[in-house]
Amino acid sequence: MLTRWGNVDSAFAWMDELRRRMDLAFQEFDAELGYLPTAGWPRANLYDVGSELLVQAEVPGLSEEDLQVVVTHDALTLGGERKSDVPEGYSAHRQERSPVRFSRTFGFPCKVDPEKVSATLRDGLLTVRLSKAPDAQPRRISVKAH
Repeated sequence: MLTRWGNVDSAFAWMDELRRRMDLAFQEFDAELGYLPTAGWPRANLYDVGSELLVQAEVPGLSEEDLQVVVTHDALTLGGERKSDVPEGYSAHRQERSPVRFSRTFGFPCKVDPEKVSATLRDGLLTVRLSKAPDAQPRRISVKAH
């Protein structure tokens, strides 16, 4: 009886390995066509620092001209384009960093003030600071005893 369970475990392990290899094959195929996975690029972190939200996204090799930052009350969209970087007069023998356009949207846990947003790019790290809307900022309530 134990050998049957062992066979089931190995079958599940085999199916998991097959799924992992299929995922890898599709990722490589998408990369050859110039697609980036929308759920994972650019890699980003979203922090709540009290009166504002902070978004940091990794965008190596891109300049401020290559990026678009669009903000609404409840979402941030990062978009851009990585262009071909083959020097003029040369031909590429191998090009693993293909030109690509990307767009990624992040929802916010609260409303932000679109008028109070700043974005900076330094060493491949895009930092976007978003002030929370006045009604979304934490308020301290005083307690009165009777």
